Amino acid sequence: MSLWEILLGRRLRSEEQEAQKIGPVLGVPVLGLDALASAAYGPEAALAVLLPLGAAGTGLIAPIAAAILVVLFLLYISYYQTIGAYPGGGGAYTVGSQNLGETAGLLAASALSLDYILNVAVAISAGVGAIVSAVPPLLPHTLPLCLTLLAALTVVNLRGVREAGMLFRVPTYAFVACLGAALAIGLARTLAAGGHPRPVEPPPRLAAATSAASAWLVLRAFSSGCTAMTGVEAVSNGVPIFREPPVRHARRTLTAIVAILGLLLAGIAGLCRAYGIGATPAGQPGYQSVLSQLVAAVAGRGAFYYVAIGSVVSVLALSANTSFADFPRLCRALALDGYLPPEFAHLGRRLVYSTGIVTLAVLAGALLVAFDGITERLIPLFAVGAFLAFTMSQLGMVAHWRRVGGKHAPHALVVNALGATATGLTLVVVAVSKFAAGAWITLLLIPALVVLFRRVRAFNDRLDRLTEDRGPLEIGEPAPPPPIVLVPTRHLDRVERKALRLAMTLSPDVRAVRVRTQDVEPDHLAEHWDELVARPARAAGFTPPTLVEVPSAYREFFGPLLAYIRAIARANPKRHVAVVVPEFVQRRWYHYLVHSHRATLLKHLLLLHGGPQIIIINTPWYLRE
Repeated sequence: MSLWEILLGRRLRSEEQEAQKIGPVLGVPVLGLDALASAAYGPEAALAVLLPLGAAGTGLIAPIAAAILVVLFLLYISYYQTIGAYPGGGGAYTVGSQNLGETAGLLAASALSLDYILNVAVAISAGVGAIVSAVPPLLPHTLPLCLTLLAALTVVNLRGVREAGMLFRVPTYAFVACLGAALAIGLARTLAAGGHPRPVEPPPRLAAATSAASAWLVLRAFSSGCTAMTGVEAVSNGVPIFREPPVRHARRTLTAIVAILGLLLAGIAGLCRAYGIGATPAGQPGYQSVLSQLVAAVAGRGAFYYVAIGSVVSVLALSANTSFADFPRLCRALALDGYLPPEFAHLGRRLVYSTGIVTLAVLAGALLVAFDGITERLIPLFAVGAFLAFTMSQLGMVAHWRRVGGKHAPHALVVNALGATATGLTLVVVAVSKFAAGAWITLLLIPALVVLFRRVRAFNDRLDRLTEDRGPLEIGEPAPPPPIVLVPTRHLDRVERKALRLAMTLSPDVRAVRVRTQDVEPDHLAEHWDELVARPARAAGFTPPTLVEVPSAYREFFGPLLAYIRAIARANPKRHVAVVVPEFVQRRWYHYLVHSHRATLLKHLLLLHGGPQIIIINTPWYLRE
């Protein structure tokens, strides 16, 4: 078994695709990790904005959470309808492009692409940040840890959707169970104490208020808390990964994710108010996450505390998996429409879109390297892309119901219109409130991605126009002459002899081209050419190849050879020039470290600089020959 098979598993046949599909139990960890993990930082982001209000800020978290839950519920109803209307995968790009036009679809695709890339970088950074906070000696190794975790997630997802779900279900459900248990205990104690429970471990005292509450401050807190809704659209994008019937399983998965997320958000907000828990300044001495304070206040810092916080850290680190599930499918949809190279639409060895997975890993890795594994500045960019995609999807569904009609269309249209209004208003609030904090970068990058997608589509359309030919094959009158066949030759070894034998079957005009560089030994090949090549060729009924020696005054190989090949092409404009490239094929990976790559370089140079007359023919030679 090769190392590749150990890492990625055996190849899967196309007919095994159905067996790789999943149900709601695995759908939650595959598509819901991003949404569920946002319960760990959404409320904290809102409370951080409310810090200037001191203790009074905890009193506002409940109505802010209620507003977030209203928007979440509207999104749930809207995407529930979208799943039924687009069982082939109704992401914002598909819905927007089919109902609102190309520009709307590309805006949604650009926003989602950026959101997925940012999610991977930030989620991994947050998870590793939590780990190094618990183990300070690891702090200097933050970036290597981030890249190691990114590589592990990439390999897991290249192994297939089912394997990713099987691996991530334990930390996902452990997170839900631990946090759910903490919230249940806290709620019971709050009810028993008449709404004012005594914390097992008191949270840090909140600083005195430095400003009064204002509508703008509340809106900013709301926009920050809306990061808790990122990832909700994932299920509508991933409907095809569910087993039959996919719509029912996708809807059940969406329901489970939204129900769990809603309960967690409501519980966290309620207990923060009851226990007087607020955010602490990040990056400063004494910092504690809101969830750390909450679990400690409810259950103390015993074994349960460490298990619960461990589950939170693991889910934060693994929440990037949602992007690995959805980004490749978004790229596939774009590739099918010509906005990305066709490789993005091809299933890999494990029936996943490997090109999209690897591309996502490379882009997220570049972000991690650029920010040295510390990506807090990227967090404000999150919600803009997510809510732009939400809004485009809902507007697209409004147009969809107007177009298709039907008995339930008016009711569905109203639901999607409410969803579009809610997410559109939220988008405006988020963009304005987060503009100076980095949202302006998103507002520049999204149009840039739209331009990129259009350029790729324009190139593909131009290529199709130039290469399309639907008529019968044109042979030409008179028949074209046979090609001139050139064989680069050095020592006439077994590899080159195989190439010469093939060349003589292709054309009577074969030329063995030898570049005379300093490293070619004076073995007098020209003196023995008749004996070694010409005479056996004539005896076999072939026209003997001609040996051509090209001088190289500066000991170059590629330059003089390419100049000779182009000269032959110019001198024979009505004939093809076929270059037969002898190549030793390495059977083991370590062979590439010790053997010459001259043949590979020659093929690339011929493709780049050869011209339309040049044809490249490869003759591999294996050790067993």
